[in-house]
Amino acid sequence: MTSDGSKRLRSKGAAEYMGVSPSTLAKWRWRKEGPPYHRCGPRIVYYLLQEIDAWQAKCDSACLAEPALKD
Repeated sequence: MTSDGSKRLRSKGAAEYMGVSPSTLAKWRWRKEGPPYHRCGPRIVYYLLQEIDAWQAKCDSACLAEPALKD
């Protein structure tokens, strides 16, 4: 836990929490997409749970705001 009470997840844990693969998170980082992440040195990457939740909520609201496509 961090001092402000937000939980840190390493890439594998964040991927499991979000239902994607760790390689998907790596691709999102490389493309500058996906939830915010933090680095501790050159190899350690972690995510804050509250930032993942906020990013997912933002994505959900954006999807709901888009008009539905008709076939």
